[in-house]
Amino acid sequence: MVTSTTGNAEPQPRPMETLPGATVRLAGDSGDGMQLLGTQLTNTSALAGNDVATFPDFPAEIRAPRGTRAGVSGFQVQFASEEIFTPGDGLDSLIAMNPAALITNVSDLKPSGILIVNEDSFTEKDLKLAKLEQNPLATDLIEPYRVIRIPMTSLTRGAVEALGLSTKEADRCRNFFAMGLVFWLYSRSLEPTQRFIEAKFGKKPELAEANRRALQAGWNYGETTEEFASTYQVNPAKLEPGTYRNIMGNQALSWGLLTASQQSGKPLFLGSYPITPASDILHELSKYKNFGVQTFQAEDEIAAICSAIGAAFGGSMGVTTSSGPGIALKMEGLGLAIMMELPMLVIDIQRGGPSTGLPTKTEQSDLLQVIFGRNGESPIPVTAARSPSDCFDVAQEAWEIATRLMTPVMILSDGYIANGAEPWKIPDASSLKPIPVHHPSSDEIDQPFLPYQRDDLLARPWAIPGTPNLMHRIGGLEKEDGTGNVSYDPDNHQHMTNTRAQKVANVAKLIGDAEVDGPETGDLLILSWGGTYGACTTASRQLRAEGSEVAHCHLRWLNPFPANLGEVLRRYNQVVIPELNCGQLRMLIRSRYLVDAIGFNKVKGKPFAVRELVERFRSLLSNPVHQS
Repeated sequence: MVTSTTGNAEPQPRPMETLPGATVRLAGDSGDGMQLLGTQLTNTSALAGNDVATFPDFPAEIRAPRGTRAGVSGFQVQFASEEIFTPGDGLDSLIAMNPAALITNVSDLKPSGILIVNEDSFTEKDLKLAKLEQNPLATDLIEPYRVIRIPMTSLTRGAVEALGLSTKEADRCRNFFAMGLVFWLYSRSLEPTQRFIEAKFGKKPELAEANRRALQAGWNYGETTEEFASTYQVNPAKLEPGTYRNIMGNQALSWGLLTASQQSGKPLFLGSYPITPASDILHELSKYKNFGVQTFQAEDEIAAICSAIGAAFGGSMGVTTSSGPGIALKMEGLGLAIMMELPMLVIDIQRGGPSTGLPTKTEQSDLLQVIFGRNGESPIPVTAARSPSDCFDVAQEAWEIATRLMTPVMILSDGYIANGAEPWKIPDASSLKPIPVHHPSSDEIDQPFLPYQRDDLLARPWAIPGTPNLMHRIGGLEKEDGTGNVSYDPDNHQHMTNTRAQKVANVAKLIGDAEVDGPETGDLLILSWGGTYGACTTASRQLRAEGSEVAHCHLRWLNPFPANLGEVLRRYNQVVIPELNCGQLRMLIRSRYLVDAIGFNKVKGKPFAVRELVERFRSLLSNPVHQS
């Protein structure tokens, strides 16, 4: 039992404030368990019925130097009683486990926000590691905030002292102390985390008990100290009825791929080479051998895509995953898949670049690469997920397009979506859309077999090797129209190039029109894609609530664009395109539609904050920009 630092008097009931939502960030060393703490807070909030959105942020180095700014690991979660689309902007509470965590995160804390610090970790050594000449707790830096200084390390050691753990083992329980305190502050139940402790540490009873005691000690500290004026309650959100679970983007993408495999009757083969932040798809799919999933960890990116091409040629659902650097290595293989006209999925979980760049930070800078980054005229359909749960649907839609048009399809996600989480309504299996796939047989084909004979959308037949009388040529050399024989005829090459391009353009017939959230005409249209969806949606609705004529159009398909996009763009006085790059979609929109789109760009490895979007959009409404 942890006693109050203000005496042993019986604690008085604390007033409880009801909030519409709260944004909390937990920050410390990469070994301090911040990701675990954040995940537990997320899951507990989801079980409480809140709408939840998260943003994990961790160092690029596996063993980042302890105590340094580069080694800070953070986890931000917003939980709310209303529908939310982002993990929040300004922080209501920041838990900083050391000086480096404080100095790199405190600027995001709202004025009068709660700053909880582990006072034991502000020693001279800690300050030196964080490159601080003086203790920030003794400066004006923390003046705007409600600062709660807690000797977490000492209190945790005291809570587990009777268990006989080493000092190192005892200190590892600090995150559970912080967790218990945060759960008390926001009226979260301890029960889900207690169950987690039993499942995680059940085979090591002494560690399980230590973490339980640290968790309870954190809660008890909140109960007994007089540092906090009140506690907070966030009521359940009014979500659509159904059964929900918390889901991360890479997990949702994996399940979407698995569902597409089942709905099309095609065994799933994933050929992949590990790379941050795409590796979790390989990890997740490797668990589902009972569904016929085959996962292959290749020796390099080239082998990974070539194995997926082989799987597609053999009649399976061929998939390969990577991030920007790996996608660059896959491009020659992707060109082969385009020439062969085989259905497969290539998944790019974007990160900061170029080269190794910022491997654990988010960016949207691969758009031009995936659309144009191959030799020759080699277009492919490109689609992008907008949120973690949306990944489930994107995977199925992309596979449907790939099989219907007989083409590789590129799926774009990013580190923000891949590692973020939100509630996902588990669909009724009977409601899932079938993905019909047809392989010709010798009985239905007029002889001789023409492997490049096309249907109304210019798709060729998907003939399985070994099917009697359906022998055909395959490879990277140009094919003769119809027969598939190797051809060097210039007119045929022109024809086949045009045909492959038109086939991709025909995707626009299947994906539907671009939809607009807001007025059909007005002063400003926000055009977004990928993970900027949540921030743009929130910003546009905030401005409309203020009376501005602002609309929002979010693109899922980036090649081809929806058929009505040009008409939509011309209905607004200004078009602004926020992107986590230097203006890639803006360049495409301006060249395709001759619209003077305005860019709002950022490449800091962080997603857009709603407040910075609102500020920029207000500026455009007040002072319209007309670019030539």
